[in-house]
Amino acid sequence: MLNVYDVLETIRMIQNECLDIRTITMGISLLDCISGDADTACTKIYDKITKKAENLVKCGEKIEKEYGIPIINKRISVTPIAMISAAAKGADPVKYALTLQKAADTCGVNFIGGYSALVQKGFSAGDLELINSIPEALSVTKNICSSINVGSSKAGINMDAVALMGKIIKQSAQVTADRQCIGPAKLVVFCNAPEDNPFMAGAFHGPGEPDCEINVGVSGPGVVRSAIEKYPDADLSELANIIKKTAFKITRMGQLVGAKASEMLGVPFGIVDLSLAPTPAVGDSVAHILEEMGLETCGTHGTTAALAMLNDAVKKGGVMASSHVGGLSGAFIPVSEDAGMIDAVNNGTLSITKLEAMTAVCSVGLDMIVVPGDISEETISAIIADEAAIGMVNNKTTAVRIIPAIGMSEGQTLEFGGLLGSGPVMSVCDKSCAKFINRGGRIPAPMHSIKN
Repeated sequence: MLNVYDVLETIRMIQNECLDIRTITMGISLLDCISGDADTACTKIYDKITKKAENLVKCGEKIEKEYGIPIINKRISVTPIAMISAAAKGADPVKYALTLQKAADTCGVNFIGGYSALVQKGFSAGDLELINSIPEALSVTKNICSSINVGSSKAGINMDAVALMGKIIKQSAQVTADRQCIGPAKLVVFCNAPEDNPFMAGAFHGPGEPDCEINVGVSGPGVVRSAIEKYPDADLSELANIIKKTAFKITRMGQLVGAKASEMLGVPFGIVDLSLAPTPAVGDSVAHILEEMGLETCGTHGTTAALAMLNDAVKKGGVMASSHVGGLSGAFIPVSEDAGMIDAVNNGTLSITKLEAMTAVCSVGLDMIVVPGDISEETISAIIADEAAIGMVNNKTTAVRIIPAIGMSEGQTLEFGGLLGSGPVMSVCDKSCAKFINRGGRIPAPMHSIKN
């Protein structure tokens, strides 16, 4: 039972430390919308989404008013569209993207994810057509997000897909160059993609999920930083316990919101994603947590160790607050969305190489990284391959969301606005990796994939 202290503490965290529910995401299966005729399938898709999610935004707003808890985004994730569009041979997959956009407009949600394909072991019917349509689909829509899973610890890495995604990301940036290259900011390339992730741009509703469910993504970097700040002389064991207790409180709020939304909407409660999701707002930064732990600047030596401890403590605290933890659950380090990360890049401390090392111990991977516009397609693919290898070998989810800044070079900045923030253009190695990428084929799964 909550006491007066708990209530006052939660109010303080919301008002002063940027505590919020980052998203409630409704996952909707579209498997019963499959049709050999694309127009028929699109009609079914629109009807099902708008029926299931017609009260999603109202529900979120009602919970906000009733409990005083900010819910920043109301989102939808759907079955990977490549699985749906494959039945309508010869149809333009962009037709499905426009249908999703129409449904998003009707429901009033911030984003809808699932313009996706799962190709970790190869391309099945519909996959190549959807992937090749991504630049156009993200250009002609506003709220659609796309993701492609190119590898897994069980299947290895599909290097043909990795090579293709380098081209697709570059094309997506080029066709949206007049809009701050926003296309690839809505595109994620995964290894070991989870089926229940509520966070964009990588969310999709996996084939193993129920027909409809509610997933919640919490956030609270500012709360964690503030908690650590109160104990300047604590050793690392004590700090880990402080972070665990704080993560418990944050997750408990997410559990409350998820259970309430499930009850109001009449759909099952899926999971709470524990990930600490930063924003460009002052005081809402994962980098600032690491600096409060004792680093002069995020990116200096010791950053990976500090992040590993933070990530582990967040998970240990979170699982005590909810029996249904899933998604990505860790600490996000998106450069453009984290004020401390942006500062670290601008002062020369944080590089892509250091970020890659950090992704071995945290949630997801190279996220919202802006690179020079003249980067080669093969270099983009190689960055994806490196990140996928970390995920494959360590049996964890990794991802790349990288934005080539067309017409810009190192030192300049892309301005996205809102939660996406601003991205300083980061340097990349100019030595060629083209021969390696163009070999194609598959990188075999590691030995630990044979578990049966």
